[in-house]
Amino acid sequence: MGKISYVRLKGSQSLRLRLLLSTLSSTPVLIEDIRADATWPGLRPHEVSFLRLLEKVSDDCVVEINETGTKLKYKPGIVMGGRHLVHDCGTSRAIGYFLEPLIVLGLFGKKPLNIRLKDIEYRLPLVGITNDSKDPSVDTFRSSTLPMLKQFGVPSEGLDLKIESRGVPPHGGGEIILSIPIVQDSLKAINWIDEGMVKRIRGVTFSTRVSVQFENTMIHAARGIFNRLLPDVHIFTDHKAGPQAGKSPGYGITLFAETTSGCFISADTAVSYGRGEDEGEVEDEKKELSPPEDIGVQIASTLLGEIEQGGVVDSTHQGLLFLLCALCPQDVSKVRVGKLSPYGIEVLRHIRDFLGVKFVIKPDPSTETVILKCVGCGLKNLSRKAA
Repeated sequence: MGKISYVRLKGSQSLRLRLLLSTLSSTPVLIEDIRADATWPGLRPHEVSFLRLLEKVSDDCVVEINETGTKLKYKPGIVMGGRHLVHDCGTSRAIGYFLEPLIVLGLFGKKPLNIRLKDIEYRLPLVGITNDSKDPSVDTFRSSTLPMLKQFGVPSEGLDLKIESRGVPPHGGGEIILSIPIVQDSLKAINWIDEGMVKRIRGVTFSTRVSVQFENTMIHAARGIFNRLLPDVHIFTDHKAGPQAGKSPGYGITLFAETTSGCFISADTAVSYGRGEDEGEVEDEKKELSPPEDIGVQIASTLLGEIEQGGVVDSTHQGLLFLLCALCPQDVSKVRVGKLSPYGIEVLRHIRDFLGVKFVIKPDPSTETVILKCVGCGLKNLSRKAA
């Protein structure tokens, strides 16, 4: 066996994205100087947890970390998928941090994925924090991300996300089950530039270890804004009690707008006692949380801002949209987005470096949106054929 050639990278930025693209392109990477000058140098707990997750869903994947955690060698294996997998995501980041790369990898696995994630056919149960203010909520993935996959030819059968219990910072306790089907050959190139008009707004509030009245207050505040704009607004409640309420008090709301052309634009937030600045430190629980009325108004305004920006997806989903376009067959994909987000720009750069796919970016001054075109790299699900 010949010597393995590693692509050398530096720093901790975009570590999750680098590892995902490394796996998809079968490119071994050597990442050095990971927070080498920080007070707490090296990999963070959620990054180590993500590496362990990659080991669970892959075969022959090799991870080497030095003693200080500032140097990482990663040789990707074959994505296997599989049923009845379980992963504890910890509490330093929410389950949403793990979901985006997991969904993409699941599409190109040898078997459908089914996994339980704690605080998800790729059925993997995931355990941890289901809702926080930093990462997209599991409700956003269920209402907006999974429908977006269907645009690329991902079958509906076997595509599911179930929320078993809720968990918020600092102690988590949430659990979901994610099922992702495999693509039989490759994704489908798309021409997706028509945002359409908003025809309905849906949403869900949740509360754990606080009064259900918090949810009613958020709904009333959000509807106060939307009812002046369109009549079809329904926001549902999801109050959890007992073991399903996780280990910490909190509440939050996820809203999404569906357009006449099948686009889903989403926004979400959650309120709880957060994690402290230092590892393991928890904010003083005597600190007052933001009032639910303010949260309802804030998230409704955020959703309206996303709709105003235009585009077929919201700013949170830009990176995933670009990645799926780059993985399509060697045919032209064309999409429209609003103002490019910093994460979206970072994804475009890494797609160029790992997959060799370059996007043509053309602003549309009439709508203040951006149209992007690319020829996909033609990634095929070779893991399935090895079965």
